[in-house]
Amino acid sequence: MPDTARNDLLASAQALAPKIRAAREEVEQLRRLPDHLVQALEAAGFLQLNLPKSLGGVETDPITSYLVIEELSKADGSVGWCSFLSSGTSLLLGWLPTSAALEMVGLPARVRGAGSLRPEGEATIVDGGYRVSGRWDFGSGVDHANWIMCTCKVVNANGPAMRPNGVQNTRTFFVPKKSVTVHDVWTVLGMRGTGSNDFSLDDVFVPSERSFSIDEDPYETGPLFNRRLVMVNIWSTNAANALGVARGAMDAFIELASTSGSTRSTALLRDRAPLQMAVGKAEAVIGAARSYVLDAIRTAWEAVCDGVPDPGPQIAQGRLAITYAIQESARAVYMLFHAAGTNAIHREHQLERRFRDVHVAATHIAGLSQNIETGGKILLGYPSDATGW
Repeated sequence: MPDTARNDLLASAQALAPKIRAAREEVEQLRRLPDHLVQALEAAGFLQLNLPKSLGGVETDPITSYLVIEELSKADGSVGWCSFLSSGTSLLLGWLPTSAALEMVGLPARVRGAGSLRPEGEATIVDGGYRVSGRWDFGSGVDHANWIMCTCKVVNANGPAMRPNGVQNTRTFFVPKKSVTVHDVWTVLGMRGTGSNDFSLDDVFVPSERSFSIDEDPYETGPLFNRRLVMVNIWSTNAANALGVARGAMDAFIELASTSGSTRSTALLRDRAPLQMAVGKAEAVIGAARSYVLDAIRTAWEAVCDGVPDPGPQIAQGRLAITYAIQESARAVYMLFHAAGTNAIHREHQLERRFRDVHVAATHIAGLSQNIETGGKILLGYPSDATGW
């Protein structure tokens, strides 16, 4: 993406930050994004960053997406989370026939996505498509979404529809919001404003052209839709969200340390050597993780753009860096939270919110240690097709 376009998107994110910060308590209390924030995010294009150009989108590269989501997440973790998830959903529209996707998004394009890639439903093959039923959890943004993505195990008249390798076939379906029932279950520790409620479908017909398998080749041909790179492209914004929350925690800590003492001493926290050490360590952790993930994402992106025959090593580094960044974000915030002592437990200090949010963010599959193990296998010589990468 040209630097001018990237800078314009970043400037828009920075300009929106005061409005996001002003709404933080509203986000927390509603347990979803308020309508006025959704409208602002939509107007700025932050809910469809990865939408293909053929559908009227800007099709941002992973570095641009990272920087925008990081900026939004500095202001509020839930806002950044809903933005990256909806934008990742817009990327997956590249797996649908262009005519079907165009009919979905409209003109001008308007995508507010939510959903799940976990096969928690069942899809029965019928003439022209499928009949879909099931219930899915963690539907972040489902309240404000206009298209819901749900993944199912496929069955036919004889039972489970099997792939040639003996594994049951799964497909992902796009359904309009009006087709789903939302179940209000999102009462949680952190990322409260994401509205990650359950949703269900009951025998809903979905035409074949609004379904896909991530294992199939996409209709879009650009590098953003490369099957090998797709999870790096999507999950890089998970890392951006976690590191943005960590940066927000650092900002909150510095503000707290510059204005507060403790019950045992009126000396400002900023003037105490252990606090200075904690800030220095946490800053190094955040900076190192950020540098690694940006470098690894850029290298993997360039390898695919340059047509490297086997970008497996670069993709492995990207996946490792994403998980590392998420885990290190949580570690840095943990260090700051405990350095602040009892000051940090009060809701009026943003450090408390950041602590809760980053630890919930770290439970996403993109942040799980199994990704580190898989990366290690590839570094030790396992073929990438044996690991799914």
